[in-house]
Amino acid sequence: MKIHKLHYPGNVEIEPVEQYSLAIGFFDGLHKGHQAVIGGAKKKAEELGIRSAVMTFDPHPSHLFGGGKNKVSYITQYPEKARLLEAMGIDTLFIVTFDMALASLSPEKFVDIFIKDLGVQHVTAGFDFTFGSKGAGTMEQMAALSGGTFGTTVIDKVTDNGEKVASTRIRQLLAEGNVEEAALLLDRPFRTVGTVVHGEKRGRLLGFPTANVQPADDTVLPANGVYAVRFTVDGEMLDGVCSVGVKPTFHESGIPPIVEVNVMDFDGDLYGKEVAVDWIKHLRKEEKFDSVDDLIAQMVKDKQQAKELLEI
Repeated sequence: MKIHKLHYPGNVEIEPVEQYSLAIGFFDGLHKGHQAVIGGAKKKAEELGIRSAVMTFDPHPSHLFGGGKNKVSYITQYPEKARLLEAMGIDTLFIVTFDMALASLSPEKFVDIFIKDLGVQHVTAGFDFTFGSKGAGTMEQMAALSGGTFGTTVIDKVTDNGEKVASTRIRQLLAEGNVEEAALLLDRPFRTVGTVVHGEKRGRLLGFPTANVQPADDTVLPANGVYAVRFTVDGEMLDGVCSVGVKPTFHESGIPPIVEVNVMDFDGDLYGKEVAVDWIKHLRKEEKFDSVDDLIAQMVKDKQQAKELLEI
């Protein structure tokens, strides 16, 4: 998959010019609703015999419109988003810098530069996609602005139990620790990608050595607690039990959440490696124990419960 990073004004022209069926949107999470849009663009590319493409934006628009004060956390970071898109068979990914210059473009100018000039033959987007200054452009307007040079398809909302599948809903589920329902909306387990870093090494002393996973600062994490997970390193997927939180038995509150995974049936050096944590099942909330022995006893139970769940 080709990846083009575009910035306006500046490097918008792509050579050689291809013909594209384009799915456009922010697509944080690449959930079932996003998949419907991207799948529609891919199907149209096959019908027209042209390349499939996705256009997304970085950073999230709310970061800009919040004056840089809004903390924006992402369900899916860009390297993982690119991996998923490539697995879906997308040929080209356009990542457009979202700044004031882009946000100030009129809908007409946006279509001229980011649709027509890029050789787009068909645009697919969700029913609520907007573009141009103050989000004034709609898909109905995009069709009118095409002048017959490209086609458009609007994908209606995708629902689950009568409720729209949306990134905000998935964030709320993760905030509740409900990784199982989040996985249903994502059509895959929620995944955190990070690097294994040195921690306090307390887990090894307790008989439960852990990989301390450091994700990007702007990554969404599930609610503090203990989870059954699958842990991928060097292409190998292993079972694990993961604690995310502040370790209240040893710390007062106020520190950033720490992601620690006890990887089952593994004995090796993980430091510095990029790994992935797939969150499968919430086991319990984070809690403070009266003694280290009580904590160890619970950790034994957590590991056994996770092992039984992951064997199913």
